[in-house]
Amino acid sequence: MEMMGNMGGMMKKVQEMQAKMQEMQKELENKTVEAESGGGMVKVIMNGKQIVQSIDIDPSLLSSDEKEVLEDLIKAALNQAKEKVEEMSAEEMKKITGGLPLPPGMKMPF
Repeated sequence: MEMMGNMGGMMKKVQEMQAKMQEMQKELENKTVEAESGGGMVKVIMNGKQIVQSIDIDPSLLSSDEKEVLEDLIKAALNQAKEKVEEMSAEEMKKITGGLPLPPGMKMPF
């Protein structure tokens, strides 16, 4: 009988964690990160769901001979923003799991 009680308690904790995960997902939509490349010539703002909110491009990059440079800078800023969102998500996850490591490849929410 003791094992059933433990199992019930564990299921309750899993449900609580799932509820916290859903709450965190909603919060991440409202949080943003800003990333830049080219010394601030390209700036990207991305929300916690990795959706680009805005891109700011220095006008000096808009000449036709800067096309490849501009494309590279946009790519670099987007990748940096994505990394920042992943770090922010990992920090939020630690708050929920109490620092418990998740098995490799396990995605949240379940």
